[in-house]
Amino acid sequence: MSEARAVAALEATGIAFEVTRHGQVASLAEAAAARGVEPARLIKTIVVRRADEDYLFVLVPGDRQISWPKLRALLGVSRLSMPSKEVAFEVTGYERGTITPFGSFHRWPVVADSRLSEPGPVSIGGGAHGVGATVDAVELTAALDATVADVTDPV
Repeated sequence: MSEARAVAALEATGIAFEVTRHGQVASLAEAAAARGVEPARLIKTIVVRRADEDYLFVLVPGDRQISWPKLRALLGVSRLSMPSKEVAFEVTGYERGTITPFGSFHRWPVVADSRLSEPGPVSIGGGAHGVGATVDAVELTAALDATVADVTDPV
C-alpha cells in the first residue's frame, strides 16, 4: 500500500507527525479544512523533470504555484517540465494527488518554497487519496534535506 510506504518513511525520519484521513474533497480549501490547516499550509508535492531519468520534488504552499523562471534560475537550467501522470507514478510510486517525497520509489532531490522556513504545522500528502501527514514545516524541510528557496508565485 502506498499509504503504508509513506507512513513508514515518515516514521523512519524520527520527526513528529500526525496522519489525517478524510473522504474525497472537491477543492484545496476543503482538503485544508479536513486536515485542520489553512490552505497556505497545505503543501502540494510537484514532480518536475530536469532531464531524462532526472526528477525532483518541489514543495508548494496551497495558495501558490511554481514560478518556472525562479525554479530554472535556482537549478541553473534552461528547461524544466512536468511529467505525465503515468511517468510521475513510475518514478514515485504515487498517483497524482497523493505524491509525497516520503517513501517514493527514488530519493529525488527536494526544493521547498521559502514559506516552509516558517515554523508551524503544514500538511503534506500521505501517499493515498484523502490522507495527509501534518508535520512542522522546519522539521519537514530538514528531514528531506530540502533546498529552501523562493520558487513560487501567488495563484
